[in-house]
Amino acid sequence: MPYIKAAGELKTKPTQHSVRDLREIGIQPEFLLCRTDHVLGEDIKRKIASFCNVPTQHVIACPDVESVYELPILLHKEGLDDKIAAALNIWSRVPTLERWVEIVRRSKEPAHKATIAIVGKYVGLTDSYKSLNEALRHGGIDNDCQVDLRFVNSEKIETSGAERFLHDVDGILVPGGFGERGTEGKIEAIRFARERAIPFFGICLGLQLAVIELARHVCNIENAASREFDEDARDCVIDLMPDQRNLVDMGATMRLGSYPCALADSTLARRIYGKARIDERHRHRYEVNNDYRAALQEAGLVFSGTSPDQSLVEIVERADHPWVLGCQFHPEFKSGPTHPHPLFSSFISAAMDQRLRTSKNT
Repeated sequence: MPYIKAAGELKTKPTQHSVRDLREIGIQPEFLLCRTDHVLGEDIKRKIASFCNVPTQHVIACPDVESVYELPILLHKEGLDDKIAAALNIWSRVPTLERWVEIVRRSKEPAHKATIAIVGKYVGLTDSYKSLNEALRHGGIDNDCQVDLRFVNSEKIETSGAERFLHDVDGILVPGGFGERGTEGKIEAIRFARERAIPFFGICLGLQLAVIELARHVCNIENAASREFDEDARDCVIDLMPDQRNLVDMGATMRLGSYPCALADSTLARRIYGKARIDERHRHRYEVNNDYRAALQEAGLVFSGTSPDQSLVEIVERADHPWVLGCQFHPEFKSGPTHPHPLFSSFISAAMDQRLRTSKNT
């Protein structure tokens, strides 16, 4: 509902016209949630109700808020939950919103801070990483920590170096993606995190590039690459599996949906999850090439998560680093403010520790 400053009033016409168009195609709203940055008075609610053929008590103010996690509390104050239950003729217990109150408190008045660099090539449109951004904030809520996100264009790292953009961050994350553009900058960011002992989290492509970085700079496989970027590369440490190579349909080569993963004992991943087997959601095509697993292990890479038959690498980490973990799956798809994904919670905790170490050193 737009507020016209010159007139000093909220305008209801857009709402009326929207409902009119819905009714023309046979949809009669039962409730109207009115987005507004001003107080929605009872007189405005009655006007909307009259023109839109809904009960006045079903016109709900949905005000702009500092944190989206305030909305459940505000909508409860408007009585939306009870009104929907009454309209559906169902019974529900009294809502318990104490946890939401604490979530809002931690979102607005956190006790700690951490700066996380997200290194990608779509950083000009930050909503490209929306689910990832929120999952990091969920990890912050779990740690009573304000997570400041710094979006770093990986192509700028290629031209100006990682030090310029990452010298003062508490954690580095390389998200999923596709295509060769910007990958060398991401690899430099991963190397920077490894050599400076900064917590690093790689997701999907982030894991694959972490394997390439280690292969090049620790295993001395100078031309280590991914088949995705170079069909003719000699040392594809990231490759299609043998049973994928003759498939023509692109969709057929992709792992989509939930897959099981077995976690090795005495590893970071096992400690984080607290169990031996997990199920996570995937969306990727290329895998760690098993022909290079022995060399990578000798260089210090730990394969802490694999498919149950151990044919596919799902999680990698390093034992000689404060916090390094890469996963083939997308944990951000299973995170929420009331149930943050354990990988994000652990990553933010490690970033807080990094911030504390840095402050002591300075």
